[in-house]
Amino acid sequence: MRDAGLPDAAIRFSAKSERMLPGFFRPSKEWDLLVISGADLVAAVEVKSQVGSFGNNFNNRVEEALGSATDFWATYAKGGLRPSARPWLGYLFMLEESAASLRPLRRLSLSPYPVDEAFQGQSHAKRYEEVCQRLVRERLYDAVCFITSKAEQGPNGVYHEPSAELGIQNFAISLKAKVSAFVQLS
Repeated sequence: MRDAGLPDAAIRFSAKSERMLPGFFRPSKEWDLLVISGADLVAAVEVKSQVGSFGNNFNNRVEEALGSATDFWATYAKGGLRPSARPWLGYLFMLEESAASLRPLRRLSLSPYPVDEAFQGQSHAKRYEEVCQRLVRERLYDAVCFITSKAEQGPNGVYHEPSAELGIQNFAISLKAKVSAFVQLS
C-alpha cells in the first residue's frame, strides 16, 4: 500500500479503536486492517485462522466470513460509509496443515436434501479452499487468500498456497491496484 503511494497514517492495524466500522445488522465491527484516507474508506481486511478442532469450527468460520461480508456491503449500500466510493474488501484465512486437516472426511448423508457434492468426501482443507473460492466468485470479497502452514513451520514464515487463485500474490496485487487507483483519483 505504501508502494502505491498511500501515506502510513492511512493504514490502520494496531489500535482497536482505529479499526472499528459501523455495521448494518450490528452496531459496529472490528476489522483487522483498515485503509482510511481522510473520510474515505479504501479497504478493509478480515484475518482468521484455525488450529485444531477442525470439525467443530468449520461452520463457525464460514458463518463469520459470510456475516462480515454481508454486514459490510449492507452498511455500504445504505450509506453508512459515506463519502467513500466502493471500498475493497479482503479476507485472509490460514489453516493449520496437519493430518487431521488434510484427511478426507466421510460423506455426509442428509434427508431429504443432499449435501453439495463439492464438499462430499473432502478434507477440511479442501472444504475451506472451496468456501474461499466461492467467497470471491460470489463477489462477497474482492480477494481472498487461503494458506496452510504446519504448526512448527508457521512461525518461521513457511506456508503453502493450495490454489494460485487464492494465493497471497493475487491478494496483494488486487489490494495494491485498489489503493493505486484511489491515490491517482485523489
